[in-house]
Amino acid sequence: MGIALTAPADPVHPPGLLNPAFDDLGVRLHDGGGTLRVWSQNAEAIELVICDEVDLDWVTDTLPLHRGAGDVWEVTTDLLRPGSRYALRVSGSPAAGNTFNPATLLIDPYARGLVSGGFGDWRATVVDEAFDWGGVVKPAVPLDRTVIYEGHVKGLTKRHPAVPPALHGTYAGLAHPAMIEHFHALGVTTIELLPIHAFASEPRLLQLGLDNYWGYNTLNFFTPHAAYATAEARREGPSAVLREVKGMVRLLHEAGLEVILDVVYNHTAEEGLGGPRSSLRGIDNRHYYRQQEDGAYIDVTGCGNSLNTATDAAARLVLDSMRYWATEVQIDGFRLDLAATLGRDETHRFTPEHPLLRTIVTDPQLAGVKTIAEPWDVGMGGWQTGNFGAGWHEWNDRYRDRVRNFWLSDVDYARRASTAPVGIGGFATRLAGSSNTFSEERGPLASINFVTAHDGFTLHDLVSYDVKHNLGNGEQNRDGADTNRSFNHGAEGVTSDPRILATRRKAMRNLLGTLLLSAGIPMMTAGDEFGRTQRGNNNAYCHDSALTWLDWNHEPWQRDLMAHVRRLTDLRRENPALRPIRFARPDETTPSASVMDWYDENGEMMSGERWTNPAHRTLQYAAASTPETEAFNRILLIVHGNERPIDVALPAIEGVTRFVSLWSSAEEAPSPAEPVHTPGEIIPMPATSMHLFRAE
Repeated sequence: MGIALTAPADPVHPPGLLNPAFDDLGVRLHDGGGTLRVWSQNAEAIELVICDEVDLDWVTDTLPLHRGAGDVWEVTTDLLRPGSRYALRVSGSPAAGNTFNPATLLIDPYARGLVSGGFGDWRATVVDEAFDWGGVVKPAVPLDRTVIYEGHVKGLTKRHPAVPPALHGTYAGLAHPAMIEHFHALGVTTIELLPIHAFASEPRLLQLGLDNYWGYNTLNFFTPHAAYATAEARREGPSAVLREVKGMVRLLHEAGLEVILDVVYNHTAEEGLGGPRSSLRGIDNRHYYRQQEDGAYIDVTGCGNSLNTATDAAARLVLDSMRYWATEVQIDGFRLDLAATLGRDETHRFTPEHPLLRTIVTDPQLAGVKTIAEPWDVGMGGWQTGNFGAGWHEWNDRYRDRVRNFWLSDVDYARRASTAPVGIGGFATRLAGSSNTFSEERGPLASINFVTAHDGFTLHDLVSYDVKHNLGNGEQNRDGADTNRSFNHGAEGVTSDPRILATRRKAMRNLLGTLLLSAGIPMMTAGDEFGRTQRGNNNAYCHDSALTWLDWNHEPWQRDLMAHVRRLTDLRRENPALRPIRFARPDETTPSASVMDWYDENGEMMSGERWTNPAHRTLQYAAASTPETEAFNRILLIVHGNERPIDVALPAIEGVTRFVSLWSSAEEAPSPAEPVHTPGEIIPMPATSMHLFRAE
């Protein structure tokens, strides 16, 4: 059909990512068809290509788009209706930074559905978004009561014996009653899913016979990954896939469970220059991706390209995607992968005042949405933990590292050097909410505490391997982190030594106990509750197999570990002193904070020297709540961080007459008994262990 003439950009609308010219991008249906709107500053012509619904290579019609305000191109046609397959053709000058090719069929960045005609061959699809939510609303779990469970849609249910085979590895399977029962039994409140945006495997992996299992290689920010839908939904097409995702969310919400999506906006599946040209690269490469004047990419993600959120339209693409999932799909929150990339300005430097970062946490359409940053990338100045500003929560890698050091690598060091390398002070700071990382304004709930995540060792492997074992990834063991702060406790990997196995089990209980009893928001990784192993692989992103799928057949020790997790989440819920909302201030009462006092093994207040002395790794942590909505509560937690048993004298605390024992990491299975102890009484603490009391 005809080619649209280039017109000058409309100067009426103000600059910025909230420019109203960017409203309603993508396809909007209305009586008589639909309107397609696409942004490109450098394009000279854009065509809408309509394809046959069966034979995607059969082009049935083409229509030109016309440039309007804000470099938004538009066409209205009765050819756009639910089920329509379409693509874009974009042409422009060959100037530096441009990579136009009018022969390439491109994905609309705002497409709600995709269908594939083969490897690298995609067509956007107009979907029917109608869905009956049945009055179900978001659970709105308070931040201090939030316990996050990070998992993979397929891996969670692929092998679950109580989930019907037709639902294995699917959105529908994730919301099956068997899974909801498990989530409730664990006491988690919020399910964080690895990426479910449509993604593709890298050609390099396919050549090795591997797949991108985790999904951090996004094709499109609005379309759900069809491979996670049931076979029936896939046969029906993208509208049915979207309905299945919404059905999953509705069922989880009915059960009081939130859904957080891990979203990858920092880069796309188009990789580096010379990689696939599937969408943004062909629409306006110069403005969508960070690059030098000569067009060479500035890659701060390590994935070949970096989305340039200094371009208003690119920043708006991210914001609109989040709005869509939060409103149309009713998602409760987002974990933004390599979020530092999104906060880089036109000079490629990170700033917490980046318009996108501030708009995300102030936008009315995202009100009440939990917003979590992975606060780093691989570029210069990329490590930004603690710097994202009010309204953001952040993965706290400093918490992870300190907790791992305390219970694992420090113990390993002490075995060889007869003393640990550091004292207990740094660990105590993390236990109390990381006030040295997060400002008083943001408080302890800015910290997403974690010991493991999808990348890195599982909890079981963290206590079973000193080094990574990633040969199966096809990179000669070069990939994956080399510094893991792990400790195998005397044997690398599989062993039958009962002493080593018992010590490993206790180490897992110490790590889980620390995680679930710390101030901040805890995140545990799916499978850690029963000691799942990946056989030492700390970067299993490319294994869609039994290595990464959860095994639901458990040995007695695994059932005991799950019982510990259930007990710990119960105790966290029942004791508000463990989950302060604010940091306490000295010599004044701060509402919803926990007043913390610290004692040594003799029941005396901790001295300055004790905090830093590597020979003293025992403390008693007393936290008293300052309630606004709950009853007053006080706890005492004993932490003993070396392999020599010690006797601990319970402290004399004003107003406390007894200590009720609630949990001990020294026990193989949690005891239902709650013995009572008095101030001054001696509590024997086994090697490397924890003991929690309620102070009354």
